[in-house]
Amino acid sequence: MADSRITYGLVGYPLGHSFSRIYFNKKFNDLGIDAEYLNFELKDISRLPCITGDYTNIRGLNVTIPHKETVITYLDEVDPTAAEIKAVNVIAIRRDSSGHSTLKGYNTDIIGFRDSLAPLLKPQHSHALVLGTGGASKAVVKGLELLGIIPTTVSRNPGSGHITYSDLTKEVMESHLLIVNTTPLGMHPHTETAPPIPYQMIGPNNLCYDVVYNPEETLFMSLCADRGAMTKNGLEMLHRQAEAAWEIWNKDTI
Repeated sequence: MADSRITYGLVGYPLGHSFSRIYFNKKFNDLGIDAEYLNFELKDISRLPCITGDYTNIRGLNVTIPHKETVITYLDEVDPTAAEIKAVNVIAIRRDSSGHSTLKGYNTDIIGFRDSLAPLLKPQHSHALVLGTGGASKAVVKGLELLGIIPTTVSRNPGSGHITYSDLTKEVMESHLLIVNTTPLGMHPHTETAPPIPYQMIGPNNLCYDVVYNPEETLFMSLCADRGAMTKNGLEMLHRQAEAAWEIWNKDTI
């Protein structure tokens, strides 16, 4: 059985790359809050009810790869914005007097990405390539749209609503000077990987953003920087979405 302290945590698999536990436990210590933040490595999201059942004082969860989309099935309610993009990265948990839990999903990745990207934008960044089509990609696409940027998603596999890496011609690259990597390629411990884009077509007018933050500079960022592009990792996005999650856990009522 879990102890009586207030509990928060992160659900995903694997979690060795994540800084969330360090971030929140430091926050609790700094604020003098008697709470703990745990990592819940779940290969199968169907085990989520086990967590909320065992940890009777759990108040909130973050959700990361690969469960941002599949977790929705296990929620009682979803915030309209998260429902629109079909991706959740924050769960608020409330219990009634009988101990019954209610789970509501949100997406704070949108806020974190939008607010960390906005100060870097220049007039030429009106169109963006979004590498990947998973849960993080959906939040990034929404964040770009809120900034008035037209996104084009890129996938390894052909399908409707996106292009493939083989479609990244000179014309496409020249007209999409903002590139956002939302795939886990390059994330610790597989730091030798990077999305298969034509890096020789990158130049000083490009802004290349990687939602990965561990390592601090991914191979994607390094290859783009070598071509003169401005680069940014996802650490500020992590911090901003985490603070938005903290507000939800403390202020939301279901």
